[in-house]
Amino acid sequence: MRTIFVVGTLALLAACGEVATLPSSAGFGPTPQLPPPHPTLFPTVNIAKPVGWPGGGAPTPAAGLAVAPFADKLDHPRWLYVLPNGDVLVAETNSPPRESRGVRAWFMRVFMGRAGAGVPSADRITLLRDADGDGVAEMRTVFISGLKSPFGMALVGNDLYVANTDGIVRFAYRTGDTHLEGPGTLLTDLPAAPINHHWTKNIIASRDGTRLFATVGSNSNVGENGIDKEAGRAAIWEVDRATGNKRLFATGLRNPNGMDWEPRTGVLWTAVNERDEIGSDLVPDYMTAVIDGAFYGWPYSYYGQHVDERVQPPRPDLVARARVPDYALGAHTASLGLVFSRGNLLPPQFGNGVFIGQHGSWNRKPFSGYAVIFVPFADGKPAGPPKDVLTGFITDAGEARGRPVGVVFDRVGALLVADDVGNVIWRVTPAR
Repeated sequence: MRTIFVVGTLALLAACGEVATLPSSAGFGPTPQLPPPHPTLFPTVNIAKPVGWPGGGAPTPAAGLAVAPFADKLDHPRWLYVLPNGDVLVAETNSPPRESRGVRAWFMRVFMGRAGAGVPSADRITLLRDADGDGVAEMRTVFISGLKSPFGMALVGNDLYVANTDGIVRFAYRTGDTHLEGPGTLLTDLPAAPINHHWTKNIIASRDGTRLFATVGSNSNVGENGIDKEAGRAAIWEVDRATGNKRLFATGLRNPNGMDWEPRTGVLWTAVNERDEIGSDLVPDYMTAVIDGAFYGWPYSYYGQHVDERVQPPRPDLVARARVPDYALGAHTASLGLVFSRGNLLPPQFGNGVFIGQHGSWNRKPFSGYAVIFVPFADGKPAGPPKDVLTGFITDAGEARGRPVGVVFDRVGALLVADDVGNVIWRVTPAR
C-alpha cells in the first residue's frame, strides 16, 4: 500500500506545478531575465530517472573534443582532486543520515531517492593511477576509508585536508602513497547536524597555503527551518591552517560548491545553487567572485534586491547591501563543479575561461543542466555566452544516463568529470 501511495503521490505532483515560459538561455549571463515569482500549491517536480549508460555509451562532446572513461564502476563519485604526481583522488560519497521531520522532508527523501541520491554513502576516497599515461586508470585503491560523507580535498605541502560533512581533517601524505591510515586529525569543525540540509563541504587552499576556504550550504530552501538553524551556514569560511581558527569570509550564498582561483586576477570564484519553488524560471544558479565580507542575499533576496516574500521577518538592511552575482548559470541547473582553464591541451576556444559541471535539478520543467559547459573569460571576468562541452546526459524520454558533478584538470591538461549517476569519471581531450 505504501508503494502505491508513493507512486500515486509522485504522479500527482508530476502533474502539478508549472512550466517554464522562458528558454533556459534566458537564465544565463551577467543580466539574466528574472520574471515575477510563480509559486504553486505544490512545487514543480520533474525528476530524471537514473538509468546509467548503455554498454559503450558516453556523453556527447563538443566539436573538437573527445571523451572516454578514465575509470568506471565507482560508487557515487562526486568530487575530484589531482595530486602533483598525477594520481587522481575521487570522493565516493553521498548524504549522511540527517534529521528530517514533516511531510515536506518525507517527500524530499522520496524525490532524492528517485533521482539516484538515496543510496548509502561509501564514505571513502579512492585513488586512481594512470601509470602508463594512456588516459585510463589501471590502478585503483582505497586511499582513505571511514570518513563522514567526504567531499572537498586540498594538499598543502605534506598535509592532505579532507572536508567531511562535519569538519576538516588532516592526514600526513607522502608523494606516491596509495593508502592513508587512521581517522585524520581534526583541524576545525563545520556546521552540520542535526538537519544538515546541504551536506557537501568543499575546500580550497589559499595561494600561499596559509589558509583554507570552506563552503557550507544552507540548512533549508529559504529559511523555513528557522533562521536560528542557519548560523554559520550559506557561507564560505576562511580557516587558519596553523591554528584551525576560522571566520566568515562571505555570506548569503545558499549552497556554494565548486571553488577556484581565477588565474589572471587571483580572485576566488564559486558556483552557487540558488533557491527553489518559485517557478521554473527562478532563481538562476550562478558563479561569482567571492569578496571578503560580502553578503549575496540568501535567504532574504536574490540577485541583489529582488526580495523573497516567503522569508519572514524581512531584513531590508541586509537586502540593501546584497551583492549582485557576476554571472547566472541557468535556473535549476544545479551547477556544482567549477574549474578555470589550465594549460593548453584543449583547443584554443577553451583556453581562457571556466568549466562548470551542471548536475541538473528536480524543480524545473523542462529539464535544465545535465551538462558540462564552458564560460569564456577576458580580463578576469566572464566575456560571452556559455558553450557546451559535454551533453547527452539525459535521454529524450527524460531519463538520466549520468549527472556531472566535479570537474578538474589532470596533470597533462585533460578535463576530468565526475558522473555520480553513471558512476564514471569521464576524460575530455582534443579530438584526433
